[in-house]
Amino acid sequence: MDSLAVNKAHWDERAPAHAASPDYGFDRFISDPEFLSAVVRFDQPRLGPISGLRGVHLQCHIGTDTLSLARLGAEMTGLDFSPAALAEARRLAAEAGAEIPFHEADVYDAVDVLGAESFDLVYTGVGALCWLPSVSRWAQVVTSLLRPGGRLFIREGHPMLWGLDEDASPPYPRYPYFEHAEPLVFSGEETYVATDTKLSQKSHSWNHSIGEIITALLHNGLRLTQFVEHDSVPWCAIPGQMTRDPATEEWRLTEEPSRIACTYTLQAVKE
Repeated sequence: MDSLAVNKAHWDERAPAHAASPDYGFDRFISDPEFLSAVVRFDQPRLGPISGLRGVHLQCHIGTDTLSLARLGAEMTGLDFSPAALAEARRLAAEAGAEIPFHEADVYDAVDVLGAESFDLVYTGVGALCWLPSVSRWAQVVTSLLRPGGRLFIREGHPMLWGLDEDASPPYPRYPYFEHAEPLVFSGEETYVATDTKLSQKSHSWNHSIGEIITALLHNGLRLTQFVEHDSVPWCAIPGQMTRDPATEEWRLTEEPSRIACTYTLQAVKE
């Protein structure tokens, strides 16, 4: 089965439900011109000043992080393969009064669509790399998009988290930690935000180890400038076993959160 088609159907189905969910906060974005997504707020100290930078958000989904980066002063572009997600992203930007171009394309085709060495900042948010079969091919795209001196910024789910059986108590490693050829196939009616919508589409995903991700970036001409691991994640990734911190809106294990690296922030610069 074509994994790209499977995952496009998966995200086309979820996009309207996500946009309608209070967890994504469309109403807050529209009513408050200074409101930022929790993901971007979490990493603001590491992100630093971005005003005036030309940036692209790869796999931007419904555009809340894209809009947040634009509100911090970057000239943002969004790219995603889901037309349903992009329809929601364009609606959000329009209703929030932001001019953000959104392009429909597979992330591996980003250079053909957006142009080589066109950006000062490439941004990738939580839950993006797991949908890609090859992290090395992705790193080539990132390098090609960046101008010399340009920066990659990632906040992503940790492969340690992706490898866990989330239904086990305590959670234990069940899925591959290292990159694998055949996709993991999942199905279910639920998603990671609050919604009454019943979902049916399957998904295909892959894990990539920290070593594979960093090595792919280094081999493609990027210099690592920051790597920070976090014991928290923006959604309840292990149901029934995590507690939400209202200050950060992040979730961590209720008992001994230091047992699991849940996410990481990585930055790299094109030489």
